[in-house]
Formats: sequence, C-alpha cells, structure tokens
Amino acid sequence: IFEIQRCRKLISGGDGDRFYICISSEMTVEIKDDRIGGLVSITDVEVSGDLRNVKVFFSVYGEEAQKTGTLAALENASGFLRGELCRRLRIRFAPELVFKLDDSLERGDRITELLEKIKREEL
Repeated sequence: IFEIQRCRKLISGGDGDRFYICISSEMTVEIKDDRIGGLVSITDVEVSGDLRNVKVFFSVYGEEAQKTGTLAALENASGFLRGELCRRLRIRFAPELVFKLDDSLERGDRITELLEKIKREEL
C-alpha cells in the first residue's frame, strides 16, 4: 500500500519518475524468478509522451549468465508489470515495456580501475 501511495504522489513529477518507482518496487517485491541474479538495479526509465512505450534500463552486477537470465525474467514478467502499472498509476492503456541492459556502471568501474592503475604507475 505504501508503494501505491508513493506512486500516486509522483503524478506531479515526471512520468519517468512515476514509472521508475513503480517498476522498481514491483521488481523487488512481486517478481519471484530464480533467473534474476546478482545485484540488479533500475538505472533509468524513458517514457514516450503518450505513455504507451516505456524503456526500462537496468544494470546487473554479476556474471554474464545472471545478466541474460535477468533480462529473460524481466521480459517474461512484462505482462504482469504492464497490468500493475495501469492499476497503480491509473492509466488507461498498458504501456509496451522494453528492457535494456545498462552496462554503464561496469564501464565506470573499469575506467576507475584503469585510472587507479595509471596513478600507481606514475608514483
């Protein structure tokens, strides 16, 4: 109930924020799939102007198999998530959900490691 109220309060905010909160709460509470592995987080949500298309960017800190498993699990749960978005946000049409793996966090870690290595070699 708390998450539903929080979603409704975000109506005055951007659509991406509303969808972000609802999708992330559903992912952590409702989706029970063994394929979701590693540390998973929603990094961004892009919503079309008519609210019919939503791109959900997520990152998985783990092995490649965990990443592909998580993507498959999210795609499998998309019907459930679409229904919950309609119900919680009180929108008329269920948006099409597209899940995109975001590896920017891992790339950032790799860049940090390289910079640290360069720094150690200079000293």
